[in-house]
Amino acid sequence: MKFSNVIHAIDLHACGEPGRVVVGGIADVPGETMYEKMCHLEREGDDLRKRMLREPRGYPAANCNIVFPSRNPKADAGFVILEQVEYPLMSGSNIICVTTALIETGMVEVKEPESVLTLEAPAGLVKVTAEVSDGKVKGVTFENVPAFAVHLDQIVDVPELGKITVDVAWGGMFYVIADAERLGIELVPDRAGEITRVGEMIKAAAREQLPSVHPENPDVSGVTICVMTGTPTVAGATAKNAVVVSSGQLDWQRPTTWTGVLDRSPCGTGTCARMAALYAKGELGMNQDFHHEGILGTIFTGRLIRETRIGDVTAVVPTIRGQAWITGISQYVVDSDDPFPNGFTVGDIWGGSIDEPLAH
Repeated sequence: MKFSNVIHAIDLHACGEPGRVVVGGIADVPGETMYEKMCHLEREGDDLRKRMLREPRGYPAANCNIVFPSRNPKADAGFVILEQVEYPLMSGSNIICVTTALIETGMVEVKEPESVLTLEAPAGLVKVTAEVSDGKVKGVTFENVPAFAVHLDQIVDVPELGKITVDVAWGGMFYVIADAERLGIELVPDRAGEITRVGEMIKAAAREQLPSVHPENPDVSGVTICVMTGTPTVAGATAKNAVVVSSGQLDWQRPTTWTGVLDRSPCGTGTCARMAALYAKGELGMNQDFHHEGILGTIFTGRLIRETRIGDVTAVVPTIRGQAWITGISQYVVDSDDPFPNGFTVGDIWGGSIDEPLAH
């Protein structure tokens, strides 16, 4: 046997959403911040994303996080998020997985009943509080980057669907938010294929018709993800959602050729975007628990804790609470004779090329 690039990883899921955490085998990369490291990986090291997320090591719903040492003296660790068509600045389910992996493997100092960490994501510093009992993480609450509404109750013209009303909000990525029930779609696993197809079409239309630029970073622009909303079905839930994440990119002008998968969790950044839009409409107040149900019936609990400003935009600071579970401890390798060192995709489940990640 002759292996190269032996990567050590913890596999987890956060309320259903898989989140692999790479804890060894990857050398540090240039960059003073996680954002700079993310940009370096996107420009110079994208083979790693392909290797970890494509078949045979990954699949369309897979996510991966690379733990790096942070140069920020306030941070306990840093991480860069890898997804199928983009390098997100922030992800709620992934930060819950990263926190759980760091604590349960003893990579950071652990205190019970609470461990408080500061992690550096590409979006910036994130304060995290983990509820710990007998070394097991029972819940993770993090204070997300400020969220804000960009477009409210706007009409987009979507091929096959016609004109529909949507919101666009930032929760760590730019989300378009649409009401599934108005489109006659029930948010249940059996209709996941229909949800993803419609969500990709709405996303492409919103990206074209509703320009969105982050007020503090003009390099971050454009809707890249979709929240489909509906009536909750779990006792105690405030609302339900299904988040459509792209798994294949062909052509923005031909949205019916896009493929996507559903976030298996209630989606942390999507919940933050949804809360920001509701707050801007006067439909959600400060310090109210927002129990957001996902496609599997699991719950993330969000809360808006204060107002702030991002540039000249009114924003809100949200928190999210969820839980993750370790499912495996793995070593991933590349055999010297492997004809697919960076993996592959096949159109039966991937639907198209994902060679080029989206621009931020």
